[in-house]
Amino acid sequence: MKKRVLFFASIAIALSLCFTACDPKEDPIVPDNNEPEIPEIDYFEGLDVSTNVKKRNAVIEEFTGVQCGYCPDGHAIVRQLMEEFPGKILAINIHQGGYATRYTTQWGDALAQLVHVTGYPCATINRHEFTGGMAQSRNMWRDRANNIKGKNSCVNLAARAVIDTTTRHMTVMVKGHYTANSDSTTNRLNIALLQNDIVGPQSNYGNYNPEGYDASGKYHHMHMLRDLLTGQWGDLIEETTKGTDFTKVYEYDIPETISNEAVVLSDLEVIAFINLDKIEVITGVAAEIIFK
Repeated sequence: MKKRVLFFASIAIALSLCFTACDPKEDPIVPDNNEPEIPEIDYFEGLDVSTNVKKRNAVIEEFTGVQCGYCPDGHAIVRQLMEEFPGKILAINIHQGGYATRYTTQWGDALAQLVHVTGYPCATINRHEFTGGMAQSRNMWRDRANNIKGKNSCVNLAARAVIDTTTRHMTVMVKGHYTANSDSTTNRLNIALLQNDIVGPQSNYGNYNPEGYDASGKYHHMHMLRDLLTGQWGDLIEETTKGTDFTKVYEYDIPETISNEAVVLSDLEVIAFINLDKIEVITGVAAEIIFK
């Protein structure tokens, strides 16, 4: 009896050793601690520029100041034009000169000298040399803007700005297409950073621009020039003949303050425009702004 028990026990042990030796070892399970990769978003995908002949957009550079009592009337005139012709009128308010006791930038004086500013408010419309010069009084702005936006543009623009709200880093891409030869081989692309709703003082000699005041009586300055990403006179475009394209990319770190005023990201505008060697702005475009 003992021999039979030992016999069966020996068979069981042998079978156990056989199955243990013959079974392949499975690979150890390694936990996957890596997070899935998130594909990088191309924020500039779909930024296309038209190849069709387009009319010019009017770029109004208004020279203004907080102690200029007639300047609110100028602000109202431009606002009305922008409301009537959305996308066709672009405003850049440049605080400069003796009436500008605040909000000035390093760029304003040279621009004023270029266009021969002699009074405030005045404005250039595409820096075109009209009768009476480039700097025009406010009663002429509507007529001059209508004149400009009735002309064909030799170049089309498309622009987009992407702002990282954490780092305050901004990337601007501008695409251009020439539908005709430029009148000059010296074309320059300008990128202007503007800010809206800067609340502050403003002299007013009458009931000018009542829409510019809030319920507390504070004045809201709009389209205020804060910086020029491309410097005083812009970035040179190499090819300016019919059928040529260009793409320009600019990187910019948005400061917390400019001229002692907080730079609020949600209040920013970016405008791109092309001029012929400082003067004669061909056209401009407001950049779409994406926050990430």
